[in-house]
Amino acid sequence: MVPPRLSVVQGSKDNKGYDEEPRAEDAGAAAHDSNQPMAAPQDVRGSPMGLPGNVAALPSADRREKLRMLEALLFAASEPLDEARLRERLGLGDELPALLEELKGFYASRGINLVRVAGKWAFRTAPDLKHLLEQHATEEKKLSKAALETLAIIAYHQPVTRAEIEEIRGVTTSKGTLDVLLETGWIRPRGRRRAPGKPITYGTTEAFLIHFGLDSIKDLPGLAELKGAGLLDSNLPRDFKVPEPQDIAALMPDELPLDSADEEEEQGELDLSDAEGEPEEDDGENRD
Repeated sequence: MVPPRLSVVQGSKDNKGYDEEPRAEDAGAAAHDSNQPMAAPQDVRGSPMGLPGNVAALPSADRREKLRMLEALLFAASEPLDEARLRERLGLGDELPALLEELKGFYASRGINLVRVAGKWAFRTAPDLKHLLEQHATEEKKLSKAALETLAIIAYHQPVTRAEIEEIRGVTTSKGTLDVLLETGWIRPRGRRRAPGKPITYGTTEAFLIHFGLDSIKDLPGLAELKGAGLLDSNLPRDFKVPEPQDIAALMPDELPLDSADEEEEQGELDLSDAEGEPEEDDGENRD
């Protein structure tokens, strides 16, 4: 039997039998022999020559600090913040929208997302991870069918009175239904209709938009979306239309301020008291 021949590799500083740094051609040959991809070429600083498409270049130190401040403020806020307040707190100018969009993009694939609700910005749990928090969520009482229908009518037809709600639903709406919706904070009295009796008009609130994750009332689903979700009967009249929702803070031309009826009542009481307090006209019959 012939004994194996041994070879000694030169160039090792500690004489362990291997080179301290393999040559490029040896590394390439090894990679080819083992069917392994070769490492990406490196520049003089040791970073890849080209960044992948999903890796963004680091912002400047000043911009990075502004992003950190913006992130901290939004994270610590107990309610959504509008851009005016963010500018005031952080001293930012026209660059704020770009910073918000950059932060939104950064959190797009994370467990929490930066979203715009009711014209303001807030962090929210990613929609596909909400099931993880269900066991910790407080169970809330569901609204009745009448309350949901009333809420939908107010959202799409606002400003609307109780009588108009009943006309659309085709049934009487109890005062308790409106009281429940007022307690949730999702609707509010807007004003009074310029009509006999001056009935109160109702509209949705900012809390309604925040709860349902809407930036504005115009983000409510339209006819096609409602049909696709199975929320509308398939046998609808051909001329059926879903009204375009609107939520204008200012009173409409056919609305009066809420306190207008009280002012008229007070004015009537004042007129009555003045009439009772006026001395009777002296007709001369009681003169001596």
